[in-house]
Amino acid sequence: MFKITLPDGSVREVAPGTTPADIAAAIGPGLAKAAMAARVDGEVRDIMRPFEGDAELALITSKDEADALELVRHDYAHILAEAVQSLFPGTQITFGPSTDDGFYYDFAPPKVDGRDRPFTEDDLPAIEAEMRRIIAADQPLIREVWSREDLIARWRAQGETFKAEWAAELPDGEELTVYRAGKGEDAWLDMCRGPHLASTGKVAADAFRLTRVSGAYWRGDQKNAMLSRIYGTGWLNKKQLDAHLHRLEEAAKRDHRKLGQEMDLFHLQAEAHGSVFWHPNGFVIWRQLEAYMRRAIDAAGYQEVKTPQVMDARQWEASGHWGKYRENMFVIPDEVPNTDDEGPIVSNDADWMALKPMNCPAHVLIFRQGIKSYRDLPMRLYENGCCHRNEPHGALHGLMRVRQFTQDDAHIFCRQDQIVAEVRAFCELADRIYRDFGFTYSIKLALRPEKRFGTEEMWDLAETELRNAVVEAGLATPEYGWEELPGEGAFYAPKLEWHLTDAIGRTWQVGTIQSDRVLPERLDASYVGEDGERHRPIMLHRAIFGSYERFIGILIEHFAGRLPVWLAPTQAVVATIVSDADGYAREVEARLKAAGIRTDADLRNEKINYKVREHSLAKVPHLLVVGKREAEEGTVAVRTLGRDGQRMMTLDEAIALLTEEATPPDLR
Repeated sequence: MFKITLPDGSVREVAPGTTPADIAAAIGPGLAKAAMAARVDGEVRDIMRPFEGDAELALITSKDEADALELVRHDYAHILAEAVQSLFPGTQITFGPSTDDGFYYDFAPPKVDGRDRPFTEDDLPAIEAEMRRIIAADQPLIREVWSREDLIARWRAQGETFKAEWAAELPDGEELTVYRAGKGEDAWLDMCRGPHLASTGKVAADAFRLTRVSGAYWRGDQKNAMLSRIYGTGWLNKKQLDAHLHRLEEAAKRDHRKLGQEMDLFHLQAEAHGSVFWHPNGFVIWRQLEAYMRRAIDAAGYQEVKTPQVMDARQWEASGHWGKYRENMFVIPDEVPNTDDEGPIVSNDADWMALKPMNCPAHVLIFRQGIKSYRDLPMRLYENGCCHRNEPHGALHGLMRVRQFTQDDAHIFCRQDQIVAEVRAFCELADRIYRDFGFTYSIKLALRPEKRFGTEEMWDLAETELRNAVVEAGLATPEYGWEELPGEGAFYAPKLEWHLTDAIGRTWQVGTIQSDRVLPERLDASYVGEDGERHRPIMLHRAIFGSYERFIGILIEHFAGRLPVWLAPTQAVVATIVSDADGYAREVEARLKAAGIRTDADLRNEKINYKVREHSLAKVPHLLVVGKREAEEGTVAVRTLGRDGQRMMTLDEAIALLTEEATPPDLR
């Protein structure tokens, strides 16, 4: 008999061959129906897989949303593959994982008249219909263990060359599992580690949608065959699907690339792939953010610096970035003039320079200038540092992922006894800033990755210090989404991450602070302690915006282009109803500009409704409409973006209103 321990501590003795489904049924019919899979000794398994010995058991239901979603999305991917092969004989299957909001599967398309027939979005309705038929059939999903030889032979016999190749390369000793959908010789098979639900009917037929088709190389290598990748989104129920589709619709309306063009903020083009051309309107936003951040860091005791864009490879070798990060760096030869007029030559094969991908090594070099005492610490160096990273072309995405970006970057050099206080102060600073922009957030602690520099003792200490600082700041609570993320730290330090939640519920990882003992050691940074001896400082890497480009993109989408008045490129437009009011409109414009309001006047011979519509599309916060009557009375009709109707005010009242709204939140 096996002893199965349940979450409440109770123990059930069961015979060999018993499954988690049997235990769920024994507890009650409600649980038997709700149970989707099982966590056995911490491993998620099929609910129909028999126990292999004594174990701890927790049953997974839809209330365990993260696990449940991954399970159903994995099943949707398999159902997609079965549907495609049913409709398009000759299609080869490869892989089909779950994703953050759905699933995809890669296919080698069938041949028609001797040529590949790639899938298109026109195929998706028929595939969806076939998927629903498979779900309605409620086929059992049966886990089987195969020998490598039998599995390879099966795939080759079916013409599944990609699956056969993958089966042949799996590590020796690894258990090779296959899932059979249905029974008998006609059952559909796929090689998969699992787990899966008990049958195809356990997923909801109305809770998925196929979304798009793209190309993908086999195993991600452009030297290999091109495959067709079909994407879908899958959820536990239709309500979740509808909510997701609504978010996608909202996200499309808020797309910063679309709004950036409509508001004339910026553009990107192939001549500077991955770098942003900021237009006057967009750079107003940038300058406002820069001024806001400077006020914040000045008040917090930071000193602003500026460091070179290009640095010698030897510096990057010493820091460790050359070995860990070189493929993401723009590297150039250190050339010297050729007196024979035959072009420049490289002075030595080892003489290379690189555009900086981050600012931290340069800040260490500033710290090393002159002798530092323990009394000089903490030393907080801040830079609006322009960096370059060689991101793949396919990964670039508007302002969100670029090759040239500017970080609101700072490094705090401190003693060990100062770390917790410095990190806590940073947490409080970040909290004020994010709240000024209307964001809520969660905090995560990213722990040591598998490949890293430094000793275990150093990592233990650094992780504990970050954890303690968040606890002291009162932020390590469910309210702030506190969570620890094993393996997701940088190669030189653990880090705290701030994940912002925007107006439609999306999260964005933005701010970080990292506790680093590695870089000061590698770059020989030191200070003279109270004992007269040299000591290594601890280096705290920190940012709040992350990068100006990405933060502006997030703001545009968060506010759907309707930026707070203090950030809006144009804060007010004075628009005339009749030409007789042109003189008064100029007077109003001048008064607003004198009060510090970014104002334009629209004196065109157009109907007022046309002007209202045009400036609304441009997301101007306030439109001040003036006609002959307003000119005579010294008033304005204020139309506010997103608000119905208009408010009649004296000019002084309007200036007071706009001045208050145009004042940055930290100055109010």
